[in-house]
Amino acid sequence: MSALLDLLDLLLPERCAGCGGASRLLCDGCRSLLDGHARPAVPTPRPAGLPASWAAARYEGAVRAVIVAHKESGRPGLARPLGVALARCMLAAGAGGAVLVVPVPSTRAAVRRRGHDPTLRLTAAAIDALRARGVDVRRVAALTHVRRVADQAGLAMAGRAANLAGALHVARPAAVAGRRVVLVDDVITTGSTLAEAARALRAAGADVPAAAVVAATPRRYRPGDRHGG
Repeated sequence: MSALLDLLDLLLPERCAGCGGASRLLCDGCRSLLDGHARPAVPTPRPAGLPASWAAARYEGAVRAVIVAHKESGRPGLARPLGVALARCMLAAGAGGAVLVVPVPSTRAAVRRRGHDPTLRLTAAAIDALRARGVDVRRVAALTHVRRVADQAGLAMAGRAANLAGALHVARPAAVAGRRVVLVDDVITTGSTLAEAARALRAAGADVPAAAVVAATPRRYRPGDRHGG
């Protein structure tokens, strides 16, 4: 399924995924929205155990449209510009060298429905961008879902936390025990997903000081604080 989506992305005429304008993957204006510095993304209230989180853009308007198009509409070519934005946040979060990068996985049901795991694809694109700059990055797919969870859309923070509690597990603790880890996801909203992922990794003996995402919902994004490249 993923190979078919890749082929369709190459063959079919396309419009800008952000605004629907120019006949290309992303117009210059929408692409520029992903060029921001990595900045802290802090949910209010902040979930217990949430690592320091970094985002490159606000999850609204054209940025939201681009992320949704990559995730839901089978436009794999968007992984590269989104991955470059994610790479800056991974650097701000401390990725590189001995630090492991661990993506938050989609559920099996979501992967079957979409034909791909969007966060894994974004992480791979971000790692390619970092390696092109000479940054040594190692990804470990350490997290797995151990039970079904409901769709998070429409749930408030308490509902999201309850829905995710205990949902993630590290099958091979030896792969992360005693290691420093940067978590990776596409978006942060309430922070519940990243907090649950950090809990599972810490239970396996990992140190999880930070997380990187492409975008954060506006009320959780601090545009005045500039960090990273």
